Amino acid sequence: MTTVNTMAAAATSDTADTADTAVTPNRADTAGTADTANARNAMDTTDRAGAADTMDRPRFAPEWLTLRESADAAARAPELLDPLSRYMAATRTDAPLVIRDLGCGTGSMGRWLAPRLNGPQHWILHDHDPDLLALAASRLPRTAADGSSVTVSTRCGDIALLDTAALDGTSLVTASALLDLLTREELDALAAACAEARSPVLLALSVVGRVDIEPADALDAEITEAFNAHQRRLDDGRRLLGPDAVAAASVAFARYGMTVRVQPSPWRLGDSTGTGPLAAEWLRGWVGAACEQRPDLAAEAGAYLNRRLTACAAGELSVTLHHSDVLALPGTVCGGTGGGAGAGAS
Repeated sequence: MTTVNTMAAAATSDTADTADTAVTPNRADTAGTADTANARNAMDTTDRAGAADTMDRPRFAPEWLTLRESADAAARAPELLDPLSRYMAATRTDAPLVIRDLGCGTGSMGRWLAPRLNGPQHWILHDHDPDLLALAASRLPRTAADGSSVTVSTRCGDIALLDTAALDGTSLVTASALLDLLTREELDALAAACAEARSPVLLALSVVGRVDIEPADALDAEITEAFNAHQRRLDDGRRLLGPDAVAAASVAFARYGMTVRVQPSPWRLGDSTGTGPLAAEWLRGWVGAACEQRPDLAAEAGAYLNRRLTACAAGELSVTLHHSDVLALPGTVCGGTGGGAGAGAS
């Protein structure tokens, strides 16, 4: 694990279809790339009023979010829950925990986290897709780890509007597959608001720019490089952080006096983990995004994708897609760094 203390100022980033396959530039948008489905719903900045105009927005099928949920759950870093729980115990009042899930999608983060936390909880789910919000709210667990009740409400609109005042009384801000879809400015605003509101932050499953595929192929590195460039693309005037997000978050939250912990949370895909269908769909999105960024790759990438899908269908392919989870805890509580959660954690 990496720990960035409150005075730290630097961090480094890690950095079954076998027919003839056509690689189309928009494949990543239709199938979902490795980590963007939840977050791209949430980060629409054109609707500052939160109106329900969804016709011009990318919409992501619940089927894709469902397909990836077991891999997400297996990847998230449980090591971060102990320091988080200790901080919450040190700062708890008689009121229920108020937990905001940003870009909640179908609510997989809540389904994973709510049963792992003690005490009464009220979850506020944020997304701009009302259909996903309704689905997420209906599927949130109603019981915490200790049997306490869990309740839920929803907010449809732009998470960029969540300032310090909006976060007042929030016990935890969390998100899954969101951080790498932020810009540096949006990340800084989130860090400042959470620090001022003294709200812990748990951000799961951010890409770090590394993919390991077995068996190796000569085109792996070039596809990875193009995909990483796509993740850092300029999107409607917004320069996305992509694989640089974890390092940027470590610096940003520390700058505002928070203690930051980073823990690896890799996807492990393939027949050995029962995720062959997800591996195939991820491959299509991953290669499609690379070709969207570099159209000159399309001819070679079509044959590459065919090879990879053939191996995947035969159970001969394994993929490790590296992510990191980030936990940021506010400063001193009861004489201990991060409310006691930071001290001694490893």
